[in-house]
Amino acid sequence: MRNGDWHHLEDPFAEVLSFTGQVTPAEGAKLLVPVRPSVLIGLSHNRPGNKHPLPVQAWHKSVHTVANPEDNVKLTQDVGVVHVEGELAVVMRKRATGLTAEDVSDHVLGYTVANDVTNADQGLIDEKLFQAKAGINYTPLGPWIETEIKDPEKVSITVNVNGHVRAESGSFNLLTSVVDCLVYVTRWTTLEPGDIVMTGAPGTFAAVIPGDCVEISLGGIGTLTPIFHEGR
Repeated sequence: MRNGDWHHLEDPFAEVLSFTGQVTPAEGAKLLVPVRPSVLIGLSHNRPGNKHPLPVQAWHKSVHTVANPEDNVKLTQDVGVVHVEGELAVVMRKRATGLTAEDVSDHVLGYTVANDVTNADQGLIDEKLFQAKAGINYTPLGPWIETEIKDPEKVSITVNVNGHVRAESGSFNLLTSVVDCLVYVTRWTTLEPGDIVMTGAPGTFAAVIPGDCVEISLGGIGTLTPIFHEGR
């Protein structure tokens, strides 16, 4: 963003950024998902006061659930309670495997807002989270990638439903820190540029029904505003 306009980049993952010369006025522009990851990873049990017998665990969410910041989310019918979950999402800048705490920041492009929509009741019968995390547009991301977050461990998260605050917390309440999440994930798999790690919901969830308007805001980044509709 420069002087109220969006300036298009040649390659957002390049070591030295260069611009195409194309400019889009910010006013009236429709924001699309800021990145299309090849891999989308979530983290379970990463919340304050976790009493689960297992430690923090990573899982894959289908990249086909990724949606634009203001896309409508179609709630899956007849699956029980559905939650929105406000999370800090890490966007990788370059290939990462076997990271240490010291070199995490050099591999991160920036951070964005994730709404990890979840068929909450399905988690009781679906330990792999396939049914729990599946749905049309179940992962709104955006509104952009913030590259100047000084400390990802101090990002506030607020969940509003229909204008009412339903949850307030932040990455400072995660059981496992953002840095340690990336160390853990890259111990087991390689992440490529544009891949995303959702770091978990530190109490930042709320039940929703069709017609609800949800705002998930992360301090220093921005706000997602999807509307929920009845799906298939």
